[in-house]
Amino acid sequence: MKGVILAGGLGTRLHPLTKITNKHLLPIYDKPMVYYPIQSLVNAGVTDIMIVTGGKKPGEFLSLIGNGADFGLKHINYTYQRGEGGIAEALDLAEHWAAGEPICVVLGDNLIEKNIAKAVADFRAQGRGAKIMLKEVHDPERFGVAELDGERVVAIEEKPKAPKTNLAVIGIYMYDARVFDVIKTLEPSGRGELEITDVNNWYIKDGSMTYEVLDGWWTDAGTFDSMLRAAQLVAEGGANRMDGA
Repeated sequence: MKGVILAGGLGTRLHPLTKITNKHLLPIYDKPMVYYPIQSLVNAGVTDIMIVTGGKKPGEFLSLIGNGADFGLKHINYTYQRGEGGIAEALDLAEHWAAGEPICVVLGDNLIEKNIAKAVADFRAQGRGAKIMLKEVHDPERFGVAELDGERVVAIEEKPKAPKTNLAVIGIYMYDARVFDVIKTLEPSGRGELEITDVNNWYIKDGSMTYEVLDGWWTDAGTFDSMLRAAQLVAEGGANRMDGA
């Protein structure tokens, strides 16, 4: 399995900080934001990684991360997304590099307390389809929300006004090689982006979507409030430690 970290976009919700750098290079407590998703993948045994960058000064990723020696890696791949075409558009840039292998996708502003090693192992055993990670939240209307029927995901609704559950779809996704063919069938949403929710709903209709509920805390860091919360959570309990816990 290969890992893709989506760290593009313009980060407009974090202006003026993102006028001079990519948001994923901003600090969360004692490490740059992008370190956390890299460690999430490494802790799960995914060490062949591509970072999709974007925005201003993408070369700073190479200056900061290099070939990943700080994470015990020998090499990291990079590619560039122009503008803000959506998560699915950014993922599509990894098609040639993925070379038909399954992939684990992590949004560059997502932080988790523990690790996803079990979920990755389960998806490898699954063999085909997709897997999403869910987390109970108190404000599901801000997220894509999963509707379940027993062990099946039956639908994902993006930012619903009346959520049917409190299970948010967090920014960790696993897909088989068909995902790139799925992306090519998508139409831009009302905000002009190719939506990852549309990809996930395709796999639900295909009957090959599974899920796991994340253990431990999770947060994104895409706003000033969530960045502060992320820093506090890391300071209090750590996240994706180098020892793999």
